[in-house]
Amino acid sequence: MIGSSFVNILDPVTLRDPVICFAHIAYQFSRVFLLQKTGIKHFEVRSFFDLESRINDIDVLVVSGLWKNSLLEKANRLRLVQSISAGIDQYDVNLFKELNVRLASGRGVNAQAVSEHALGLMLSLSRQLYLFRDFQKKKFWRPMVGDIKKREGELSGKILLIVGLGVIGQRIAQLAKAFDMHVIAIRENVSKGNLGADEVHSPEKLSMLLPKIDLLILSCPLTDKTRGLIDWKELQLMKSSAFLINVSRGAVINEQALYKALKDREIKAAAADVTSDEPLSKRSPLWDLNNFILTPHSGGETQCYEQNVIDVMLENLSRLQRGETNLLNQIV
Repeated sequence: MIGSSFVNILDPVTLRDPVICFAHIAYQFSRVFLLQKTGIKHFEVRSFFDLESRINDIDVLVVSGLWKNSLLEKANRLRLVQSISAGIDQYDVNLFKELNVRLASGRGVNAQAVSEHALGLMLSLSRQLYLFRDFQKKKFWRPMVGDIKKREGELSGKILLIVGLGVIGQRIAQLAKAFDMHVIAIRENVSKGNLGADEVHSPEKLSMLLPKIDLLILSCPLTDKTRGLIDWKELQLMKSSAFLINVSRGAVINEQALYKALKDREIKAAAADVTSDEPLSKRSPLWDLNNFILTPHSGGETQCYEQNVIDVMLENLSRLQRGETNLLNQIV
């Protein structure tokens, strides 16, 4: 959190007639913003080169993937960076404080979307929909299955472990309860309550919990503590019938260990919306696994995404114009 001395330097008068820049390679922020009929000046860029060349024209920047911290020292007018994403690991928070630029995250704007995506992956794994899609391409009608272990599963009564009980994790817990699952969550501060889960534990209990669960969903931020959180040791602790889903960040999992665990059937199957390097290299062996589902970091992309981000940005702009100290999803 910032002190009052910082806020006094940020004179609200300088934001009476702001210029907003929407910086993204694909999203249609400007088109959606025009429908708001705010009358606020704005423009859109789709490359870092264009963003850098116009950085001195910008009071409010809506950005995520095109951001580089080198922009801060060139941005004489910049007063607010509204991140499109919930993750903030690309931003140098100390530099923002030093240069008196406010920073807010997009926390919660894609909570419903990512939660639904996680549930969709969970259902696909449990009901083996990914295999049936492969069969369809081969025009293969699978016969009835005698081997019980090879049949589709049911979610009711299964034990789900969610690592990360933020806005997305909470929503996943709520949706999972609708399937009559037993939901366990891991969060840094257990004193903040269950928030929809049946049980909440500290991160130190991860190894103890992994052998008991049927499904693991990662929805935690990428930090020094969570980088490489799931490695070969953790994967070996899981049941051979267990599923793993990652909707957090790719680096939370050791991908080499994940590949080995899937190939050797240490776990039954996995799904990920994120990878350590994006896009995933065509040389990665993960592409060829028939018990792995990969989606291209599309979990948060819905028809509502731009509007959700704009709503947060406009609220924060309004607060700054009123001289308020606290922002929605405030980082700096």
